[in-house]
Amino acid sequence: MPLALTIVHGKESQSKALFGKRAAKPECVRKEETDMRTRNVVVVDYDPQWEKNFQVIRGELQAALGEIAIAVEHVGSTAVPGLAAKPILDIDVVIDQASDLPEAVERLRRVGYIHEGNLGIPGRDAFGYVGKEHLQAHHLYVCPKDSREFYRHIQFREYLRAHPEAREAYGQIKKEAARRFPKDIDRYMEYKSACILEIYQKCGLEPSLGNA
Repeated sequence: MPLALTIVHGKESQSKALFGKRAAKPECVRKEETDMRTRNVVVVDYDPQWEKNFQVIRGELQAALGEIAIAVEHVGSTAVPGLAAKPILDIDVVIDQASDLPEAVERLRRVGYIHEGNLGIPGRDAFGYVGKEHLQAHHLYVCPKDSREFYRHIQFREYLRAHPEAREAYGQIKKEAARRFPKDIDRYMEYKSACILEIYQKCGLEPSLGNA
């Protein structure tokens, strides 16, 4: 039996107000290897191991990218201590300017990452990957340092870290969404989108409409 490859894609568009459209899959990878869309929605309590697992991935990314990466940030729900989350890490690689993206794409390609474009959200390019079974599942993005999407990720993370009441409310919404829609990622995302938008407002952020 041939060795099965694992490929995980950046977050797919789930709610029109928050995400962009999905890019086409690379033709060189078989459909069954690329179809990693979440079928079973699982939200679990915060696990301190997530940060340790991020540090392992960060080390590999820094080794692959060298000076082209000016920072590697753990973002998303798994980056907020105490927040319930799906156990998939969100990671932003920060580059100095957009013109550095082709070099970042090439260096990431050499270590098994597949460029998927911006998925309809300018300022943030997504990457799938092959052969990372030794790492925790993760979504990888590359953002210029002045990207509004990168700013949004950091502001959202820092707000939740600093406001335990918002963190608890958001975690409960996510658990309820997963309980109601364990087999429907679109409905899961839709259910929690109002809470996300409320947090955006408190952070002074606008919704991500694909032109942010």
